[in-house]
Amino acid sequence: MAAQFGRRLRRGATTTAVAAAAVAALTASQGPGSPSADGAGGGDHKTAGSSSSGDGAATGNSPYFTDLPPLTTPDKPGTSVNLPVTGSAEAGIPASILAAYKKAEQSVAGSDAACRLPWQLLAAIGKVESGQARGGRVDANGTTFSPILGPALNGQGFALIKDTDDGAFDGDATHDRAVGPMQFIPSTWATWGQDGNSDGREDPNNIYDAALAAGLYLCAGPRDLSVATDLDRAVLSYNQSREYLRTVRSWFDYYKRGTHEVPDGTGVLPAGPRGGSGGSGGNGGGSASPSPTPPASGGGGGTSPGKTPPAADGPATPSPTPPSTTPPTTPPPTTPPVTPSPTPLPRLGSLENAGTGPLRATAGQAFGERVSVRARSTLGAPLAKASVTFTITGDTDTRFSGGLTAVTLRTAADGTVTSPVLQAGEKTGEFKVTAVAGTTNPRTLTYGATVTARQADAIARTGDAAVTAAAGAVFEAVQVKATYKGAAAAGVAVTATMITSAEQPAANDKGPYFEGADGAPVRTLTGLTTGADGLLTLPAIHADSTPGTYTLRLTTEGGATLDIVLTVS
Repeated sequence: MAAQFGRRLRRGATTTAVAAAAVAALTASQGPGSPSADGAGGGDHKTAGSSSSGDGAATGNSPYFTDLPPLTTPDKPGTSVNLPVTGSAEAGIPASILAAYKKAEQSVAGSDAACRLPWQLLAAIGKVESGQARGGRVDANGTTFSPILGPALNGQGFALIKDTDDGAFDGDATHDRAVGPMQFIPSTWATWGQDGNSDGREDPNNIYDAALAAGLYLCAGPRDLSVATDLDRAVLSYNQSREYLRTVRSWFDYYKRGTHEVPDGTGVLPAGPRGGSGGSGGNGGGSASPSPTPPASGGGGGTSPGKTPPAADGPATPSPTPPSTTPPTTPPPTTPPVTPSPTPLPRLGSLENAGTGPLRATAGQAFGERVSVRARSTLGAPLAKASVTFTITGDTDTRFSGGLTAVTLRTAADGTVTSPVLQAGEKTGEFKVTAVAGTTNPRTLTYGATVTARQADAIARTGDAAVTAAAGAVFEAVQVKATYKGAAAAGVAVTATMITSAEQPAANDKGPYFEGADGAPVRTLTGLTTGADGLLTLPAIHADSTPGTYTLRLTTEGGATLDIVLTVS
């Protein structure tokens, strides 16, 4: 890549001074923030291909792509056209890959907002680890068309990590290999693997799964990635190499200045990895030589420092080196710092009831109880920040406050979370409320709930005049009011029945009657309902041709009754 920078500088520079200034500017812009003293500092002790154990690094310190971003600041979409490959094309990120990074940023923000994970950091790591999943060669679900595998970590030029997954992820039952677009080694994936696209699988070769896992890994502990030292610490936990940190930092800064979406499969591929094939080759074989150092001159006929200009008729003769008068000194040995592996996030173990009482309400009223659950980790401790989805199911018009039938909330520090208030609709009967946590192996609790009809504990006439009518005439209108605990009972169902007497309340087939839809006499009438003020005006009551005294009984939902005497003269 250094040679490529040299070519780019030669195209734009006409003197040695211009080229040197451009290189100096690049160096200054790509230097990472000062690392903290917790093991991330101490110089460039580990580089790609070093044969450390790889413990404590997400990638096992596997090789990576060392291509650096172009000198040209990327243009944002729509600002220019026909830009050179070094500008617009390298700033393009394949659509599915970009969507996965942004989705991971949103997901982590919901569970660990204090981390402040920027999606551009995931993009920078994805660029360095796999060239954005080989330029975005993924299917519609975000899974690579073939596995992305690093070289076998067999200790020969790389870290020595013996097999931990029986080859399940990397196809190698002898040694581990880094896997997928974000290059997780199997042992790290076993702890940090995620289901980022909710397909029920944790697949390191799926960009949505891998991006979310990488985001959570980078946010392990109390890190705030808006702080330079915390960001450096996070990147070094991914690969314990100062050169890796500088490379990721360069792409991170580049992407922050502007990116745009390109179709899947059309992303720019890296020129090649350094120190051995990295994650893009698929088979992990082969090796690559370090990039040569670019010449200092800009191609305009200038002279490189430290060299004699060539004669007109022959090759240049190197200047003689004067003998040294100072004995060589051997620098003291240094011990590479060990970056501690981030503590794995606790994982969901169980979901239990947290004191939910009976769920019962009258139509139109709010439920007095709410669903409350507690999430616990695999160790049995309360689990904070776990997502729990509450859902109303069944033939009901009951809703959570806000008119929702489903809502997702996160557990508090004690592992508990409570659903919003349930508001009963007008439809009576039973339904269920479920609480679900987890995606790969969801934990579910189900609660039964009941909506009963509106009730009244009393019903009375609004007037006290005798109710009389001549034979064959219509009675004056009768109005009643239903109440519950002294307050007007709206929407209460009322049944009106002509009975033989209050002492023997059998249905009467003689005397006053209501008219049905077809005009036929009806002496039992259902479907009556009190209004918002608890009032009900009965339909017209007709007197037949038989004089006498009759009884009309009104019965409410809730058991209140009222007997009204009707007299036919």
